[in-house]
Amino acid sequence: MMVDFSPEQLTEKEKKKFLIGSVIPRPIALVSTMSAEGVINVAPFSYFNIVTYDPPMLSVAVQRTNGESKDTARNILNNNEAVIHVVDAANVEQANNTSAPLAEDESELEVSSFTTIESRTLNVPGLNEAKVRYETELYENVVIYNERNLPTTDLLLLKVKHYHIDEDIYHGGYIDPVKLKAVSRLAGNDYAEIGEIFTVERPE
Repeated sequence: MMVDFSPEQLTEKEKKKFLIGSVIPRPIALVSTMSAEGVINVAPFSYFNIVTYDPPMLSVAVQRTNGESKDTARNILNNNEAVIHVVDAANVEQANNTSAPLAEDESELEVSSFTTIESRTLNVPGLNEAKVRYETELYENVVIYNERNLPTTDLLLLKVKHYHIDEDIYHGGYIDPVKLKAVSRLAGNDYAEIGEIFTVERPE
């Protein structure tokens, strides 16, 4: 037996909890950006995925606060640049530390042990501690509005300009998921590792 609801029957909290509790596991993007003043911002986002491989493009949805864009979205909209890192078992605790509420002129590098490395195609640096990182440029920002016509989210479409992959996890053109040890987001304070891997052949 199923229970069912319309969005109008749910509170804002319930709508969020139903989605993040059921759309699991979610990959996590750790995003580095730079403010106009040169402050490096680092923040994790689990509303993240692939859009297409031709051209290579990723999406990151950044929820707004009281209608105002967060530092990550504001920085990307200002200079069109971001480095996307895959969160893994080795860096997930430090990635979580970057979600601390800091002032606009403070860098999350100060509350984590992440160190930076110069990018090939961007002014924004990457993070040494990630096994996979993508240098990206803004392709498009789609502002999402709620039923009251208030802006709630910046949906950022980010085109990949350069790839960086740790050679220890890269073999014959493929990434080893066991060695990558990517971590996914569940609900609340919960995360998950890859777990059991199984194969299902596609029909031909």
